[in-house]
Amino acid sequence: MTDKKSVKSTESSQVQRETEQRRALRPPVDIYEEAEAITIRADLPGVSRDRLEVHVDGDNLTIEGEAAIDMPEEMEALYADVNVTRYRRSFTLSKELEAEKISAEMKNGELTLRLPKRAEVQPRKIAISAG
Repeated sequence: MTDKKSVKSTESSQVQRETEQRRALRPPVDIYEEAEAITIRADLPGVSRDRLEVHVDGDNLTIEGEAAIDMPEEMEALYADVNVTRYRRSFTLSKELEAEKISAEMKNGELTLRLPKRAEVQPRKIAISAG
């Protein structure tokens, strides 16, 4: 017969592991709006391009990245201010943006996303004809 106490501790250990896997830091971002696009810049220190995912699902944009903290083999960390190395941030996209034309660039730990606006919502100049 299985001891109730051991089942409970096993379940709580599993819940704790799942919670730790889901925990993530929210990277700070700067958002700029221009007439033709919106630019998002996210600080993701320690995240390389191969450990970064940016995806759009419907009207949700999600940034996820895993920071790699390389330490020499002979060293051991005694203290860490941050013990979560995963970043995650989500945004709801407006219908005025063209999600299929989003571009991304990663440079020196900074992700830059450019979200172009649909042509019909961009300002345009109207030509005036001579009457």
